[in-house]
Amino acid sequence: MSLISEQAVGAVEAELPWIEDTDKVAPKDARALSKMFFDKLQTLEEGTHEYQYARNTLIEMNLTLVQFAARRFRNRGNGDMEEIVQVGTIGLIKAIDRFDLSREVEFATFAVPYIVGEIKRFFRDTTWAVHVPRRLQELRVELARAKEELGGRLDHEPTVKELAEYLCITEDEVIDGLVASNGYTAGSLEAPTDGGEGAAAPTRTLADVIGGPDPAMETLENLHSLAPLLDELDDRERRILELRFGQEMTQSQIGAELGVSQMHVSRLLTGTLKKLRAGLLA
Repeated sequence: MSLISEQAVGAVEAELPWIEDTDKVAPKDARALSKMFFDKLQTLEEGTHEYQYARNTLIEMNLTLVQFAARRFRNRGNGDMEEIVQVGTIGLIKAIDRFDLSREVEFATFAVPYIVGEIKRFFRDTTWAVHVPRRLQELRVELARAKEELGGRLDHEPTVKELAEYLCITEDEVIDGLVASNGYTAGSLEAPTDGGEGAAAPTRTLADVIGGPDPAMETLENLHSLAPLLDELDDRERRILELRFGQEMTQSQIGAELGVSQMHVSRLLTGTLKKLRAGLLA
């Protein structure tokens, strides 16, 4: 049975009007019809043809709300209008599933915040922090829709295998898409973290707890690089370095120790350090 014939059966069984071109329904008529469909939807069993017809028709009749909300975001830097409308439609579906006629509020008033919120979440969550290939960007959108749809059907977070079967792609492709989604946002160093020290503890940011450069590591690397260069020095040059930096003697004290002038020690020390510096840079 085709989708159209299933919807037609649903319309008959649900005792609802059959609307073939929902995009041609005027906004005023859409409001009146929506009330009728919502009223009937509450009496129908989820998963049946009539329930699907009523729900799908509500979605199609109210897509103008999505288009209206999406126009507010048309000048944003990322995301084309088609993608924004698709994301906004997710908000519309959530609004339809959560709307209750007993609230005595117009559905449009109830739905627009859901639609706008979903679009704003899209822009917040899809700001690319690193470059990701276009193929994976598109796969991310497909995975998001699939997870939304399957999550409602299965009543649990869909597995990689279930997503792959739903989208007719391999499990490896699903994993690539999920991994690529990590490149959408970069965490802020100012984001607060839970230090696990109780409510009275001062708030710490990620910058407070994340690792930083270790000066000792740089010193270790420099000493490791210096070792072969020190072996190339003569005995007197190594002796001067030992007295100056090992025993922290002044140049005058070194001169007295070696029986030379302080000026001579200065020239020897400068020449030795220049030689070591050149070796390190090389």
